[in-house]
Amino acid sequence: MDIDDLAQRVLAGERRALARAITLVESNRTDHRAMAVELGRQIAGNGRQALRLGLSGTPGVGKSTFIEAFGMMLTERGLKVAVLAVDPSSARSGGSILGDKTRMEELSRNPNAFIRPSPSQSQLGGVARRTREVVALCEAAGYDVVLIETVGVGQSETMVAEMSDIFLLLLAPAGGDELQGVKRGIMEIADLILVNKADGELKPVAMRTCADYAGALHLLRKRPEDPKDFPKAMTVSAVARDGLEKAWDEMTALAEWRRENGHWDARRARQARHWFEEEVRQGLLARLSASTEARRRMDALGRLVAEGELAPAAAAQEMLRLLGEDPAALD
Repeated sequence: MDIDDLAQRVLAGERRALARAITLVESNRTDHRAMAVELGRQIAGNGRQALRLGLSGTPGVGKSTFIEAFGMMLTERGLKVAVLAVDPSSARSGGSILGDKTRMEELSRNPNAFIRPSPSQSQLGGVARRTREVVALCEAAGYDVVLIETVGVGQSETMVAEMSDIFLLLLAPAGGDELQGVKRGIMEIADLILVNKADGELKPVAMRTCADYAGALHLLRKRPEDPKDFPKAMTVSAVARDGLEKAWDEMTALAEWRRENGHWDARRARQARHWFEEEVRQGLLARLSASTEARRRMDALGRLVAEGELAPAAAAQEMLRLLGEDPAALD
């Protein structure tokens, strides 16, 4: 594979080149990883920045319907939109359905939109391990908005906040009361709470749910990177395409405020540091798994733990001590 040519084609905005680059980045093969790192070096420093939107919500809340309606609205405004949909992987087989694209038929046919489903594999936190690198590729290809749809499993889904500029939490009417809204976790990192399905008979219920969460937000500790009226709760209807423009205006206003007050660059720098440290941790785990000597020691200690002769914490401490005395065991 000619990485120089691939990088130039990605920077030129070629969709097929972008798709091929994402496949390369998501590959677990050692030779592909080396090429992916080189590709990342070549597209770095291109000066292009998209607005990165993280989107989470429980299954059935209407994330795909919202993304299609929201994406169509943005493309009608002349913006290029990339959607990265992370699909849950089976804990047994490791497979994923990757069917989110089929729910966005209209958007998937739009020439100014790019939709890429990816398996979460064994990654926790609602995103795939290489999602951040894929975001960088989409930015390099000239997309104005990159929307990251998480797996959608609940309140622990906070990893997407470490790769997005604005985090959206999509809720269903009657999805919880004010007490539920005060619970820590995903609520603390949400910039905008959007109560979906605010149409027809569900509209009054959606308004009440929105009011409950708006009240809960006032009880949370204020973040220094937020203007005085954020975070906030709003109602939207993806089916009726109501409230989407107002939500977009709020997102752009928040992004602009953060740029003007120095929080935008500081947030991205903090995120880059986080993903550097995460890559080091994952690299060490990969070396540990690939080392025959390390696996032998792990198996020996694991048998002692299984037989009840050694506590898990003590066995882990012993393994770390052995690695500290003999770092070559990782090779």
